Amino acid sequence: MSEILCEWLNEEVKLSRSVVPGSFSEEFSTGYLLGELLHKYGLQDDFNQFSQSRVANAKLNNFLRLEPTLHLLGVQFNENVAQDIMTGKHGAARKLLYELYIALEKKRKTKLTGVAMEAMRPAATAKLKSIESVLYRERLKTLTPRQADLQLQQISEHFEIKSKATEDKIARIHIAEEQKVQKLQEEQRAQDTEKQRIGRRRQNEIMARIHAAIIQIPKPPPSHTIKAIEAKKFLQEKREAEDTYKEIKKFEKSVAGNASAVVTDSDIQESLQTQMLQETTLETTAQTATELLNIYSDDEYIRKIQKRLEEDMFAREQREKRRRKMLMEQLIAHEAEEEAYREEQLIYRLMRQSQQERRIAVQLMHVRHEKEVLRQNRFFREKQYDERRLKEFQEAHDREAALAKQEKIDYEEQIIKERERYEKIAVERAQARYKKHYSICWEVINQIVDLSTKVGEYHLLTNNRIPLKLMLDWKEFFFNGKPMYEQASIQPLPNEPSQEEFVELNKMNLLDEKDYDEYKSMTGEWCPTEENSENKPPPNNNILGHVLRRLMEIFYPPKPKSSPPLFPPFPIKGCILGKLFSGKTTCVKFIEKVCNIQVLSVDILVQEAIQAFLRSEMKSEHNVIPQEAENSGEQNEVEKNLSKSPLKVLKKLQTETPVNGIGGNCPVKKNPSGQEFKSDYSQDDLSKLSVRAQLGAASQKFLKKGKSIPDELLIDILLEAINQIPPEKGWIVDGFPMTINQAKLFEKAYTGIDPEAKDANSGKLSLVTDPRAPVKPPVTSPAFDVSVLLDISDTMVLNRVANLRSDKSQSSQTEQENNQNSDAEILEEKIDLAREQVLQRISSFLDMWPKLEKWFSVHQNILVKVNAETEESLVCETVKEIIKEEIAKKQNRRSAEEISPGKNLLPVTHQDLLPPVPVAPPPVEPGSDEWIYVDEPLPKEIPDFLVPYWEMVENSYMNTIKTILRCLRDEQHSVIYYLADVRKKFQDYLKRPDLKQEFVSQWQSDFNSIADDLREDEETKAELHQRVTDLRDLLWDICDNRREEAEQERTEIMNDGWLPDHRGIAMNHFFSLMQVEVDRFQDTKKLLHDYYRAMEGKIPTEDGQDFTRIPLLDIVDVGQEEDQNKSRRIPLVSWKLSAPELMITKSKSKGTLQKSAKDENSENGAATFRKDENLITDTWQTAVTAVSNMVTVEIQSKEVEEEKEHQQREVKEDLKSSQTLRGKATGKDAKKPPPKSAAKKKGRPSTASVVEVSPVPMTPEELKKRELELKIKQEYFSALKHEEVATKSRLDLIKEKALACVEELTMKAEEAYKDMEKWLGSRFLAEMSSVEKMIEVARHHIESSSKIQYEITLEETDFFIRSDVKVIPDPVPLPHVPHVETSGSGSLTISQLATLHKQFLQVAPKVLCFLGI
Repeated sequence: MSEILCEWLNEEVKLSRSVVPGSFSEEFSTGYLLGELLHKYGLQDDFNQFSQSRVANAKLNNFLRLEPTLHLLGVQFNENVAQDIMTGKHGAARKLLYELYIALEKKRKTKLTGVAMEAMRPAATAKLKSIESVLYRERLKTLTPRQADLQLQQISEHFEIKSKATEDKIARIHIAEEQKVQKLQEEQRAQDTEKQRIGRRRQNEIMARIHAAIIQIPKPPPSHTIKAIEAKKFLQEKREAEDTYKEIKKFEKSVAGNASAVVTDSDIQESLQTQMLQETTLETTAQTATELLNIYSDDEYIRKIQKRLEEDMFAREQREKRRRKMLMEQLIAHEAEEEAYREEQLIYRLMRQSQQERRIAVQLMHVRHEKEVLRQNRFFREKQYDERRLKEFQEAHDREAALAKQEKIDYEEQIIKERERYEKIAVERAQARYKKHYSICWEVINQIVDLSTKVGEYHLLTNNRIPLKLMLDWKEFFFNGKPMYEQASIQPLPNEPSQEEFVELNKMNLLDEKDYDEYKSMTGEWCPTEENSENKPPPNNNILGHVLRRLMEIFYPPKPKSSPPLFPPFPIKGCILGKLFSGKTTCVKFIEKVCNIQVLSVDILVQEAIQAFLRSEMKSEHNVIPQEAENSGEQNEVEKNLSKSPLKVLKKLQTETPVNGIGGNCPVKKNPSGQEFKSDYSQDDLSKLSVRAQLGAASQKFLKKGKSIPDELLIDILLEAINQIPPEKGWIVDGFPMTINQAKLFEKAYTGIDPEAKDANSGKLSLVTDPRAPVKPPVTSPAFDVSVLLDISDTMVLNRVANLRSDKSQSSQTEQENNQNSDAEILEEKIDLAREQVLQRISSFLDMWPKLEKWFSVHQNILVKVNAETEESLVCETVKEIIKEEIAKKQNRRSAEEISPGKNLLPVTHQDLLPPVPVAPPPVEPGSDEWIYVDEPLPKEIPDFLVPYWEMVENSYMNTIKTILRCLRDEQHSVIYYLADVRKKFQDYLKRPDLKQEFVSQWQSDFNSIADDLREDEETKAELHQRVTDLRDLLWDICDNRREEAEQERTEIMNDGWLPDHRGIAMNHFFSLMQVEVDRFQDTKKLLHDYYRAMEGKIPTEDGQDFTRIPLLDIVDVGQEEDQNKSRRIPLVSWKLSAPELMITKSKSKGTLQKSAKDENSENGAATFRKDENLITDTWQTAVTAVSNMVTVEIQSKEVEEEKEHQQREVKEDLKSSQTLRGKATGKDAKKPPPKSAAKKKGRPSTASVVEVSPVPMTPEELKKRELELKIKQEYFSALKHEEVATKSRLDLIKEKALACVEELTMKAEEAYKDMEKWLGSRFLAEMSSVEKMIEVARHHIESSSKIQYEITLEETDFFIRSDVKVIPDPVPLPHVPHVETSGSGSLTISQLATLHKQFLQVAPKVLCFLGI
């Protein structure tokens, strides 16, 4: 089968790629060749959108486009088959190709195109296939993995293979190392075995030599007979004589052989010696030779001897020729042997005296031999010791080299592990950053999608008219990261909200704050229109702001601020920051040498402080650098400020850890050498110590407990060190601050300003402000002038650590040679500690640096970054240039400040000397910048009452405004949803089913039931036309009834009372806003009234007027209204129409309602809006009048009170004057009481006459009090009028907003009603048009006398004829007649020829065989 398919694809179809039997799964896995195959047969029109790529998205695209075509061909194809082909399952592609081969062959035989096949497919089947296609797409997308997942899987597999290979490599290396170690061990074992073998052999040789050197003491000879002894002696003498004779012969032959040689001095001497020896031997052996010759006279024996002697002489001559040069050595050796022999003979002869002497001699020889052996052994042992020492030294050297090499390997492995760990940490951080970035992007995208869907949803709800307020609210949600859609319902506010409810509460509070800010500042939605822009309220009531600020300062007294420490103006103040091994210390040392700047290191300062405490450094011993006399006072003040902190710290430490020990012993501490000693310091002794020593004591107590030194103590130590620096010399800190807390604490301690401190009364006044409030002190310069960051990558830090480790190993070796270990050990410990903590310190720096960077760059703007990865000299030069530039800037700034005061001195001109022209100054208005406020003392009870009262007023005002604005927002949402729901319901109502199709189907069946022969009859046609007319009238009646029902439904929607109710609710909200403004005015008036009366020294009176209540609209039904009359506190105004009026409007006839619906709606809407406008205007007028009346009543009451006070003052003056007159005329007028009573009754006229006669002058105190009262009155009335104007302007804005809201609501409702009417009319016209079209079709079939074969459908507003539903069955086809062949022009047919052939076979078969037929 595979070969057939390959032949079909390669030769007939001719695909773009040749296919072999084994490559079906791979070639067809993308779906591209399947699309090309179908395209060749004209079935895949969108083949140009296919992709040859093998990624998952391309495969998914190809197989999604193949599915409709394969279903059209009838091939079994679903998502499982597609997945099998895409994954390359064996046999899946071949099976599909075989089915395609069959289906395409059938198509080719039928000769149908794709369009024709699509048209021939039934509609129901096509619809079902489309649904299945949608399901197939979803399932295939679910089953097909994403390309990113596949790539991630490939990457993970790649890394798994790579990690597995790495593990195998490591395992192989480990095995090779083990084998190497094992081989080394075996070699070492073999070497040890060889050494042991050689040692044993040497020991055996030594023992053999010792045994060989031992002299065996001969046993005493046995007691033989005298004859035996004499015989033995004779044989010995005979042997000796023979030997002597042989030696003589040898010597003679040697002398004869050497006679021809050159005679030298040595030869002459040797010859003389031999001659002398020969003469002695001849004399001694003459007698023995004669005896031997006499005894042995056998000639044969002599011949043998002579023959042998000749042979020996010949051999000797040959040897002597070869050994001529060694003659002297042989003679010397011979003499030595002779000497030894003679000694032995002598010893032997001496030892023959007695057995004891022989034994002694043997012992002496043995001792001598032992001494020699011991001497040789000692030499040998020393040689062995030397060899062993040399060997051990070599082994130790090799061991050290191996250990150093192994240590280097271990260090490199550790560096690699640290690098891997760092890379892992870097990857984790990168992943964390990516996840964070991804989550942020995901949240933003979700918010964008939610915003888009929300806008689209409201486009549908509002008919493409989204209110601007909603868009601004959604924008606020979007910018604050809040979800657009509601997460949970919070209508009953929960006591313990869940996470979703908490989010919704935050959203609600966010919108409340936004709306309140807009309302408060009259911006955004509450911005006045251009026509009424002049009615914008004044920006602020300065008098009220001053009153409230004064009350707040009395009620909340400000905390006293501590005086900041005073430091001399240093030329430069800076810090150098950076990672570990970034070069900070190198740079500061270079700068200290070049720029004459003091370098401060916190670690060194802490150590110095502890050393000062251990040395018991007193205040007198703490040498301070002498300063100028002008700075001495400031310096002493700084010392006092600094000396307070360590004492506090020590007291705190002593309370935590008491100093008293057992038996009066003090706590033990260690000195730098490591020895322990006791501390005998009490509290008085600590106070006598220097500041640095006290700080060192506090630091040591923390370090003894194993705790880190607090930041506050580090700051004190640093400030103490700065205090000791001369003013002409700047300072720079190395590696400090390391945390944001240290930076803020140092800023606070150095400048005296807390960067996190906030004003206690800053947020307590929100409605009004005082322009004369004390301004915050000017921002002083920061503690640091410049902050330099040595920027370096983590990889470079690790490289420097590795290089430092190698340099340290080399330096340690050289120091070991030089025997210098003190500083090297400390440096090595520091380097090891830094190397162990490098990753932790890098990670901690990376965690802390973002906050520090924000502090130095954003808050103080002093950060300068330097690339520390360049050469050391370049980095140091760059830092030096930065420091010098900052010093120059500071000097220029200081010189400019010194010059600036002189610039204000201008020359005096002639015009300035002229006398000024007197001009009357304009009167000062209260509350202006020139106005001097009345700040008389207040009783303590007044601020204690007024401040909480005003705080309550502000909170109530804010909360009420927020609640009302929230209700307005909810009302806007409810209006949008209601109108959208009404529109949708009315559209659904218009689309309700009707009975027109039943009548049409009945008419069609009756029309088709008429016989065909009657259709041509004219009377029948007339009857049919009449039936069509009746059907049309019936359908028109149905349409009219539906129209009337829809109009009735629209009328019910319009009259359901929703629009008036919600207009009333909105108006009530705005009336509540007016009430809030009136309440604020009344509360403000009461506060000002009590405040100024208290300043006048009067008791605040209770306000006799009740609070003004603005009436609200009564929206509740009449039955419920009677039940609520008793508990009502707010007056209500009747607003709805009465019941009879509603009944009259509902009882109108349908015809009249249809004719005048538009007019009535427009008239009712206009009348209702006018009524609402009048109601809003009346309520506004009520509020404005109430405010004006309150101001007027307050002014009148003030005037009446002043009049009463004036009358009381006049009465007092009359009494005083009458008393003076009565004192003068006591004798005359003492007996006249009636005139006195008359004067009392008349009262005022008499006093007036008395005043005219004798006026009483006013004292200065009374005049001052009178002026004060007038000023208080003027200030009070000005504040009231200002607040009155502001309240009226806000009420005007609320009125405009209320009118606009009611008008907008009415317009939206009327627009919705008009849309309903428009939809109703267009629906009715469309239904009438469809009826007319159907009637035309029916009349056409009547005139053509033909039946209506397909079903007529009249659905809602659509009319069409179903071509797939036949009403009349098709006629029965005629029976099939077989085709009979006819012969033409006398030729036989095929059947005739076959019959003739059979007859021939029966008649003559042999003839046919002969002929070959």
